Amino acid sequence: MLTINPRRRGFLRDGKPFFWLGDTAWLLFSNLNDNEIDMYLANRAAKGFTVIQATLSHFERFADCEGRPAFIDGDLARPAEDSPFWARVERAVRTAGRLGLVMALLPCWGSFAISGRLNAESAPVYGAFLARRFARYDNVLWLLGGDVRGSVAPEAFEALARALRGGAPGQLVGFHPFGRCSSSQWFAGADWLDFHMFQSGHRDRSQRRLNAWDDNEVSDEEWMAEENYLYVFRDLERDDKPTLDGEPSYEDIPHGLHDPSRPYWTDRQVRRYAWWSLLAGAAGFTYGHNAIMQFWDGASEGSFGVRQRWDVALHAPGSFQMRHLRRLMEAVDWQEGENDQALLADDSGREDARNLCLRTPSAAVIYCYGGAPFAVRLDRLPWRPVACWYHPKLGGFSPLLLPEDGRFVPPADTPEALEDWALALLDPARAKEIMDRIG
Repeated sequence: MLTINPRRRGFLRDGKPFFWLGDTAWLLFSNLNDNEIDMYLANRAAKGFTVIQATLSHFERFADCEGRPAFIDGDLARPAEDSPFWARVERAVRTAGRLGLVMALLPCWGSFAISGRLNAESAPVYGAFLARRFARYDNVLWLLGGDVRGSVAPEAFEALARALRGGAPGQLVGFHPFGRCSSSQWFAGADWLDFHMFQSGHRDRSQRRLNAWDDNEVSDEEWMAEENYLYVFRDLERDDKPTLDGEPSYEDIPHGLHDPSRPYWTDRQVRRYAWWSLLAGAAGFTYGHNAIMQFWDGASEGSFGVRQRWDVALHAPGSFQMRHLRRLMEAVDWQEGENDQALLADDSGREDARNLCLRTPSAAVIYCYGGAPFAVRLDRLPWRPVACWYHPKLGGFSPLLLPEDGRFVPPADTPEALEDWALALLDPARAKEIMDRIG
C-alpha cells in the first residue's frame, strides 16, 4: 500500500521509500485490448517505471476498444457495473500488481467537469462505485482533475475525493491540473488531498501565449517558462505535502502541441525536466510520450502531430533513460535529502540550463544540462568526497580526481557532442556501497 512519508515529502510503499517514476497512459482502457495492455505493462515494468497514469473515461469515450460501455447512457452516476469494461480494468490492475506497478487511475477527464457531467450529484455516486470496486487493491491510487483547473468544479472534485476516501481509505488521492498549473493553487491544505501534482506542460519559453484553448494567463511571477523546478519550490512553500511533475513536455510532441511544423521535444529535454524536478525536491516524476499517451495505432486519426505507432514508441530512447535517474536517487537515499543550491559557488548555468543540487546525508548530486563549468563549495561538505560523473543518458559512474578549487568541467569535447551530466559527490564511507547499488 502506498502512503505518505510522515517525515519527508515523499511516498512510502509498505513502509519503505517509494520512487514515483510514472508513465502517461491516458487512453490505456479506451484503445487497448487485454493482450496489448499486458504487453505495455510488462514493457514499463522492465524499464523501471513504478506508476501508470491512466484515465477510466477520457473526453467522450464511454467504452473500451471493443465497444463495451463503462456507463449507462454516458451517465457517471450510472456505472455499467456488470460490463466487461470494468472487468478489464480490474484485470489490468491485477497484472500491474504482479509486476510491482501502481495504477494511478483518473476517474474521468476534466472535460466531464467542464460539461457538467461530473457534478456534486454524480461525483459521490461514481466515487462510491469506484471505491467498492477497487478498495481491495493495494496498488491503486486516484488522480482527480485531468487537464483542468480546480476552480472549474471544486465541489464536484471534493465530493468525488471524499467518496473515494470514505470507501477506500487506504488509497491516496491527488489532482492532475491544467497546463502550467499546480493543484496547490486551489487545494493547498485540503484534507482530502494527499499530494500535489503540477503540469509544467509542453510549451517552450517563447510560447507564453499562442491564442489557443490551452493558453493560461498568469502573472510574471507565475510564468515558469521551461523551468519546471520552480513549481517544486513554489509547491513546497505553499503546502507540507509531496509534489511532482505529472505532465512535462512529452517526448516526440511539438513545442506548444498545436503546430507540427515546430520542433519536437527530445529525450534530452525530457531528461532535463526529470532531473531538474527531482533535485529541486520533488517526490517523483512522470514521463510521457506523444504516441503512447494516446496509444495511436498508426491508422486512426491521431492528435498533436503524432508520428509513431504506440508499439514502436514503447522503445523511444527517453523511456530507457528514466531508470538511470531512479537508480541514482534510490542509491543516495533521495528522500533523506533536500535541495541545496548554496552548495554551488555561483548557482551556475544559463536560465535554460540551470544547475540543480540535491544534498543527502551520503551524497550531493548536481545536474548540469548546459555543459558549462561550475564550482562547488567543497568546504560545505562534512567529508572529502569521492567525485564521479554520472551519465543520465547511459547510466554508470565515471570517477574523477577531486579538483582542489572545486571547479568541475563536464566532459563534452565539442558543442555538437554536448550531453547532460550529473556530478555525484559521495561520502567516502558509503561510496563503494552506492556504486555497487548502481551496478
